[in-house]
Amino acid sequence: MLEYLPQELRDQLEAARKRRAARKSKMRVEVNGAVFPVLRFWQGGFSLDADLCPARLRGLVDLHDGPRHVFQCLIIASEIEAGELVCEFKRATPVASRAALDYWRDENAPVGYLPKA
Repeated sequence: MLEYLPQELRDQLEAARKRRAARKSKMRVEVNGAVFPVLRFWQGGFSLDADLCPARLRGLVDLHDGPRHVFQCLIIASEIEAGELVCEFKRATPVASRAALDYWRDENAPVGYLPKA
């Protein structure tokens, strides 16, 4: 159906669709200090606007949801499909607000020590 429309109108419709998707999503990807909006996010990857980001994207990136740092992702593959850079990651490590414990903490352990009476 879109093939009957003039190319200029198709380009404007595609630009409006990208703006709407970028505005709807608050997720951002940070790569070497550069920030790119995420258009779509799923369990195995995410997509970016191909016009705004580099042609290939690989390595370690930080994924933010608004101001909150959510994941640190290792991108293994990226390719351009229909104006979007589709990135697949090998792992997405959730970012914790505190350091991981290197010991087992019992639920009923005392919080502090009591002095001798």
